[in-house]
Amino acid sequence: MQQALDYDVAILGAGPVGMALAALLARRGVPGSRVALIDAKSLGQAITDPRSIALAWGSRVLLEEVAAWPLPATPIHQIHVSRRGRLGRSMMDRLEHKLPALGYVARYGDVVGALAIACERAGVTVIRPARVERFEEQSDGVTLALDDGRTLTAAVTVQAEGGVFGQQQDKAVRRDYGQTAVIARISTSSPIAFRAFERFTDEGPLALLPQDGADGHQYALVWCVKPERAAQLLALEDDTFLHQLGGAFGSRLGRFTRVSPRAAFPLGLNAGAHAGRRTVAIGNAAQTLHPVAGQGLNLGLRDAAVLARALARQAGPDAIARFAEERDHDRRLVISLTDAMARIFTDSGPLQSLFGLSLAVLDTVKPARMLLAELMMFGHRGGRAPRYYNE
Repeated sequence: MQQALDYDVAILGAGPVGMALAALLARRGVPGSRVALIDAKSLGQAITDPRSIALAWGSRVLLEEVAAWPLPATPIHQIHVSRRGRLGRSMMDRLEHKLPALGYVARYGDVVGALAIACERAGVTVIRPARVERFEEQSDGVTLALDDGRTLTAAVTVQAEGGVFGQQQDKAVRRDYGQTAVIARISTSSPIAFRAFERFTDEGPLALLPQDGADGHQYALVWCVKPERAAQLLALEDDTFLHQLGGAFGSRLGRFTRVSPRAAFPLGLNAGAHAGRRTVAIGNAAQTLHPVAGQGLNLGLRDAAVLARALARQAGPDAIARFAEERDHDRRLVISLTDAMARIFTDSGPLQSLFGLSLAVLDTVKPARMLLAELMMFGHRGGRAPRYYNE
């Protein structure tokens, strides 16, 4: 490949992580015309996606850097963590960290819409709808073949389109949790403003995230259960579903009064994507996590920030190697933590009494509680100011 390359960086996947990378590259001095953002969906399809996503405080900082914030989002001031049927709980509070919020809950479509404007403003080359059928890595670049017959070349190709667990190519570390996430929007009779709940049950974690919306509901629900149980929950009449949800969650929010149409997806860990000399994966394409603690997107946005900094210096093998080294600890720590929470804390064995005790200890030992909250908000920082933000 001796001819001039079409692009410095080709990004496959225009979800929040892919678009954040494109906008951050432009922010760090890479001309937008040298960045290609390729996605199979139209922008219209993407911005109407109603899914709820959790954004950590650190992710808000990244979005602010590329002028993709503010956007419609409900702040999380407190996070209440508990284990069903056990004593002990822990409460994380924004006031301990002197921040306006620990995080936010937003519509996927709203995040994509804000980032699309940022990419347009930066002059990023957007190619959609189009699908990359194959790509070939060579010594001096990558050749990409699109489904419309076009052929593009780039110095580096970034895979940012992850997909759903069970529909992905297996990576180095794979674990099927035997759980399915049932998702919906929920209303209650006694909502607690700006407080999120993570409740561990024998089948899996149950999360309620505060999220106002035009539909009048107050919470986004992520209820992780066994696949056969998920099928039953999807088939229930609304009143019966709400009754069973109340039995699993408890009465902290009064009665569950309304529910939106429900959906479900399988849960598993799929991490350790192979990186070539000129190809690399980030976000969900690199590591698909269990949704417990809402870390998947936030980990992916940190990937985008570090990769943008490396590629802005030079789009080539050295940048990919530097990225892999810098991201290794944060990735491994978050993957290990969410994997442990998904497996150990949902077991019904005798260790669960110790889990309840550990929550009580976490609630009384402020340094430990603050350390865990800061990991959720910023990722691993190695005792230093985070290198992901505002560079």
